[in-house]
Amino acid sequence: MLLLFSCGVEDDTPTTEKRTDGGIMLNIPLTGSLQNAAFSPDGASIIFTRFINGYNNAPAELYKFNLATEELTLLVADGSGNINLPGAAWNNGKIVFASTREPHDEVYLIQENGASGDEIQITSRTNDVAYEPTLNPDGTWTVFESHVLDVETDGIIMKYKIDGSSEYIALTAQGDDCRQPNWSPNDSKILYQRAAGEVWNIWIMNVDGTNRQQVTANLGSCTDASFSNDGQFIVFSTDFEVEIANIYRIDIAGSNPKRLTNYNGYDGAPSISPDGKKLIFESTNGDPDVSSGTKLVLLNL
Repeated sequence: MLLLFSCGVEDDTPTTEKRTDGGIMLNIPLTGSLQNAAFSPDGASIIFTRFINGYNNAPAELYKFNLATEELTLLVADGSGNINLPGAAWNNGKIVFASTREPHDEVYLIQENGASGDEIQITSRTNDVAYEPTLNPDGTWTVFESHVLDVETDGIIMKYKIDGSSEYIALTAQGDDCRQPNWSPNDSKILYQRAAGEVWNIWIMNVDGTNRQQVTANLGSCTDASFSNDGQFIVFSTDFEVEIANIYRIDIAGSNPKRLTNYNGYDGAPSISPDGKKLIFESTNGDPDVSSGTKLVLLNL
């Protein structure tokens, strides 16, 4: 059952839904599907992707939302699919995202106080596409998922300096099919998900691609992972022991898995606040692929 409470002191303030596990659905006045929330470095705001026509259904826009004032700011909207990743998408005043604008998917960047039209293109390759980027803590490097153009399998985790002064550096092998990389807040590790048949597991490696280690095993299909604020834990979405995915936590050594949300529906794409006290994620009360879209939920840890 969902309980209602007022999120402000004014009588006409819209109510916000509170779940039985303590999760609070954010009062964001947008239609469509709200996904992939990531915290600002100070924890005061989030960015997220709004898919206009439903779950994962482009076109998509990027918004910034202040959690205290509820101020909503449109950052990126050009009619294409503009999509950020949970976790380390916002670092050192910069926000990184992927866009489907012509000729094909590439990584783009916008300043945290920018406006639609201010974004700049970071990657540019003729025969390869770039998805799902995140930033290192000082905002000088991006790591992203790379595919050969028109090939959806065989993802490679790629690193690139945003000022263009480096080569494109492959951190994983093509045959491993690796995706959704996220940079740790302490700048020591990169996590990613790797295919194992029909199942995804979470792996970590050093930022130079060495010392690759599997973190999850026998925990269902683990996706949409990001680091905790201290880099010692990973939060992710999995269908382990549940009909539809909920959110779990595990330490980077692969021990002590713990369920964080308890919802009879879908919870996914989690991010932890910089102080480690809050979890934000997308949610809907059924299979997201057949839903009208997800909303964003905040949970005190």
